[in-house]
Amino acid sequence: MIKNAVLLICFVISTHLFAQQPVELEWENLVPNDFQIEAPNVEHIGQAMAGPQTINAPVVKELDGKLVKIPGFVVPLEGDETSVTEFLLVPYFGACTHVPPPPSNQIIHVTFKKGAPAEALYDPIYLIGTLSTKEWKGELAQVGYTMVATAFAPYDDF
Repeated sequence: MIKNAVLLICFVISTHLFAQQPVELEWENLVPNDFQIEAPNVEHIGQAMAGPQTINAPVVKELDGKLVKIPGFVVPLEGDETSVTEFLLVPYFGACTHVPPPPSNQIIHVTFKKGAPAEALYDPIYLIGTLSTKEWKGELAQVGYTMVATAFAPYDDF
């Protein structure tokens, strides 16, 4: 009886720990199988200056509420000279600022209470957080996903 109780406790603990591991995502995982992404046209950089022209694209509903880990680049929205607490996570440098924005399912609106270091804005990062399929719209882009981030690290450290 005690052996069974110990085994049950170990099973519950290991299941809880396993459930807390983030799902590792790449940007293509944010796109439904039946949706085709068009590559950004960087020859028309002037379009980016004319304002956001984000393509409203479908999201993967099964990712809603999942703890995920994803690489990307930061486009700051809120923060100070030391940290950024609200930002867009995008798949390539310059998206939403220097080149036309990617489709909405390739942009994540992130809130991060701890704040990401401001000096990390030019380098790729990894984020861990809870992903939501809730849309967000701002001056720079229309966004298909939101995230409450819990951890941040430079791309090379993860």
